[in-house]
Amino acid sequence: MQETLLYFSREEYAERKTRVHHAMAEQGIDLLLATDPSNMAWLTGYDGWSFYTHQCVILPLGEEPIWFGREMDAKGALRTVYMSPERILGYPDEYVMSTERHPMDYLSAILRDRHWDHGRVSVEMDNYYFSAACYASLQKNLPDTRFVDATVLVNWQRAVKSTQEIAYMRQAARIVESTHARALAIIEPGMRKNDLIAEIYHCSITGVDGHGGDYPAIVPLVPTGADASAPHLTWDDRPIPADSGTFLELAGCFHRYHCPVSRTIYLGMPPQKWRHAEQAIIEALAAALDAARPGNTCEEVSIALNKTLSRYGLTKDSRCAYPIGLSYPPDWGERTMSMRAGDHTVLQPGMTFHLMPGLWFDDWGIEITESILITEAAAQCLANIPRKLFVKS
Repeated sequence: MQETLLYFSREEYAERKTRVHHAMAEQGIDLLLATDPSNMAWLTGYDGWSFYTHQCVILPLGEEPIWFGREMDAKGALRTVYMSPERILGYPDEYVMSTERHPMDYLSAILRDRHWDHGRVSVEMDNYYFSAACYASLQKNLPDTRFVDATVLVNWQRAVKSTQEIAYMRQAARIVESTHARALAIIEPGMRKNDLIAEIYHCSITGVDGHGGDYPAIVPLVPTGADASAPHLTWDDRPIPADSGTFLELAGCFHRYHCPVSRTIYLGMPPQKWRHAEQAIIEALAAALDAARPGNTCEEVSIALNKTLSRYGLTKDSRCAYPIGLSYPPDWGERTMSMRAGDHTVLQPGMTFHLMPGLWFDDWGIEITESILITEAAAQCLANIPRKLFVKS
């Protein structure tokens, strides 16, 4: 069998494990069950489209992690995780989509056999991949276990990126630069939206500089006209009309590391309200970038951005940035910090964010965003795409 291909050194995985062990010890946790596929990948290297079935990484305090999942996916774990084969455990297919038994029943038996059913076990309660049925099964089968919520315990350890992680995000930035350039070159009135999306996918997966792209955690968000008043619509097969604006929220993705960037394209002559919003966003981004320095807080960045918008008579009620990095569907955010009022998290070098001052009005919307890295001195944009409203007449 071929040697396992790891995207990070074993030393880096060991450092990550130690970081999580320390966080567990601080919270009095004996065993961690990580069901978020991003956390599973960060802890072990596991990379597979198997998160539609129940799986997790088991991390006992002071030990190596164990991958647990569907038996047929165990070979995928053998090909991608850094641990030895005995740390890979699969459950039989009779547990998959069954109304009679649950994969967490099988996991509970493993925990009992290894005497891990006493003490404090953490689970990711508010997680897309950990269902109510998962929790009910664990509670039923492990009556002597005290379960504690550690939804973002691992996520917080991921906040400051390593040199290698940043390198992957920079490569993702090259991909999103190429994808936006292609979209701008080909979009025109009468083009079917799905044809535009097909070109976006082709470009983002083809990649650049000999590096192929990965599938992003969120599909391209490319609404036009009144649809752009909603931030999360996708696409259909209708022609793109003339005299309309379309924002393109796209991400380059490389080895599961993301660099999302939004730009807006107007086909025709944009009304003055569009130019007004464009100038407000550009100045607000500049103010936010200036405030996004080590030692400042998430709230301070939000205040700087919103003060600038208010001078233009505009308001943004939603958060203006969130952390990004390694992710799987349905979201490329890390679900820890938010740049908004009340978040006093102190910025540190190595943190990465999608700075997202999108504005959505009653019947139109505009997005001009940046993915940023907090450096020792300031914020640095990962991608180099002209920061403006693009116009094609």
